[in-house]
Amino acid sequence: MNIVITGAPGSGKGSRTPIIEKMFNIPTISTGNMLRAEVEKGTELGLAAKGIMDSGGLVSDEIIIGMLATRIKESDCRTGFILDGVPRTIVQAEMMKAAGIKIDKLIVVEVPNEVIVARLSGRRVCSACSEPYHVEDKKPIQEGICDKDGGELVTRKDDKPEVIKSRLETYHSETKPIIDFYKDEASVSYIDANRPFGEAEKAVREAFAPKSKEMIK
Repeated sequence: MNIVITGAPGSGKGSRTPIIEKMFNIPTISTGNMLRAEVEKGTELGLAAKGIMDSGGLVSDEIIIGMLATRIKESDCRTGFILDGVPRTIVQAEMMKAAGIKIDKLIVVEVPNEVIVARLSGRRVCSACSEPYHVEDKKPIQEGICDKDGGELVTRKDDKPEVIKSRLETYHSETKPIIDFYKDEASVSYIDANRPFGEAEKAVREAFAPKSKEMIK
């Protein structure tokens, strides 16, 4: 089964892909990991991407889709894969289709915008070791201090409310339209991630149940 998982930043995609991996014994392919792997291997596409990234530019859709087409030919993708972070736009989805990359299932992880802003703006990381915390869900023993090494807990730049809202706008305008793109050629299921994390596995399994086309609540 070839799967795309999509959702706004902070929706919880990364917490749910390992559950899907175990269900189907297939790998997750993320844009970042794919780029790093190609650069490390020194492939032609990897070297091209490295040159662009080193100069501060954005890697083109052609390079991203070219890397993806190469990656899914590897042995661990024989029975399928999970794509996280690609396609990000209709253009990328169209390029994937043109390259013969068929998608069987689209999983949409949904959380209200206001919940995402609260989640991400409440995150803190240790300035020394990057250990993650949260002002509500994972508080340190001593406020503002990392339990592991005593480092100061700070807010990442991309976790500031104004940045989060900008990222959400980009998702809704550029990425969310891929739902309509795939609805006629793939099974589409929605996961309500605004529920206790202990129910995450149950929600994911329900998303793959027969006739699962409605929001799971």
